[in-house]
Amino acid sequence: MLTFTALGPFHAWSDGVPLDLGGQRQRAVLARLLVAGGRAVPVHTLIDELWPGDPPAQALSTIQGYVSRLRRALEPGRAPREEAEVLVSAAPGYALRAAPEQVDSWRFEGLVKTEGPPPQVWAAMESALGLWRGPALAEFAELTWAATEAGRLEELRLIAVERRADAGLALGRATSLVADLEAHASAHPLREEAWRLLALALYRMGRQGDALAALRRARAVWRDELGLDLSAGLRRLEADMLAQRLEEPPPPPSPTPSPAPSSPAPADERVLRVLVADDQALVRAGLRAMLDSEDGVALAGEAANGEEAIAGVRAHRPDVVLLDIQMPHLDGLAAARRILAGERPPKVVMMTTFGSDENLYAALRAGVSGFVLKTSAPEQFLAAIRAAAVGDALIDPAVTTRLISAFAGRTDPASPPALAGLSDARLDVLKLVARGLTNRQIGQTLALPEEEVSALVKSLLDHLGLFDRAQLVMAAYESGLVTPGDMGHFSSL
Repeated sequence: MLTFTALGPFHAWSDGVPLDLGGQRQRAVLARLLVAGGRAVPVHTLIDELWPGDPPAQALSTIQGYVSRLRRALEPGRAPREEAEVLVSAAPGYALRAAPEQVDSWRFEGLVKTEGPPPQVWAAMESALGLWRGPALAEFAELTWAATEAGRLEELRLIAVERRADAGLALGRATSLVADLEAHASAHPLREEAWRLLALALYRMGRQGDALAALRRARAVWRDELGLDLSAGLRRLEADMLAQRLEEPPPPPSPTPSPAPSSPAPADERVLRVLVADDQALVRAGLRAMLDSEDGVALAGEAANGEEAIAGVRAHRPDVVLLDIQMPHLDGLAAARRILAGERPPKVVMMTTFGSDENLYAALRAGVSGFVLKTSAPEQFLAAIRAAAVGDALIDPAVTTRLISAFAGRTDPASPPALAGLSDARLDVLKLVARGLTNRQIGQTLALPEEEVSALVKSLLDHLGLFDRAQLVMAAYESGLVTPGDMGHFSSL
């Protein structure tokens, strides 16, 4: 089956095997047709959008050559004069013909718009968020159409996070949602729905003081950033909490017998399924006990080495893999690379007891969703699992600090080559990020609103094809933009 993935690195796959789509601009042709959602894109539009402001004289024949080569890649068995069925000619240009289930971004959008009772919405949002593997269309971030589509998809992702939480509250799952909602509100402090859901989840847990404190934090942020008080809806929620007029939380669902091992869990009982891979039986036992005692997560399987982890991913299709970085037969780094190279891979969180810096550094570049020290509290493991599942990353500050210290000043030939194309404003922000400043501190330094700093940091990640703030710091040092003598504190990473 032919499939396309745009919610992360852009690829086309044939039965799980990645196809060679050619160079950057040729890949951009296919990506642009995917963004059109099956509608025809005129040839002159493709030319204007692939060469903004300066198309070559042979642009038309170049586009035709790109299309011809893409057709051979997508349909290798098609006879020379046979009509294409995937990348088709559709006056006045070309179109991508595919079913929604063949394109992750199309499927994602359909899932986010799912309506129905809370169990159905919960299951749909879980499936939607599970499709994310990183920033959408990041390799084309400098092209306006790609940046616009990436922003639209990111907004849909935030809506999916909030719709999942809303459904979870209706299902009585406030306790398991608080950590996710705290991270969501902190990352997006101007979103009214983020604060409403966080306050309501805290209230439903019986933490009325914390719920009111969350709304006070929202009010302070809005006044600092926008010069506004809370919205009418949040003020009404605050008043209802103070007067204890909110409805009682729904009772927890009645316990039901566990399904037989061969029976799939019903859609309304879906949880984050975690594969644990570690060569130490004692570590696996501790993680198994942690997962068994926590609502919303479950053990999908265990592995004692890298090869078993890869086989376990294929057999159990987990949402998240907790993967020891040092294991026999095949180490965690090699296993992570092979897992993440598959079609629709799970998120991978590495576990370490301060292993090789080289391996930790390489794992960041491989696209893992974070590191957790084996000595961390269960709450840290669970936070990392949930952050990874919604497309975020959690890296233990101690690990990040060591990596930056170890690799500061080292030029890596694989480091992002695009720093020369950055504006002065973005370079200034990158330098301050590399020194460990928070967005608020950067805003105070550069006299910019924190929201604008946040947008600049996101644009840096998109432009450089990176996933998190720690990678930005390393990119700044690798490129020589910041030297070891400039190092500041890193507790904010």
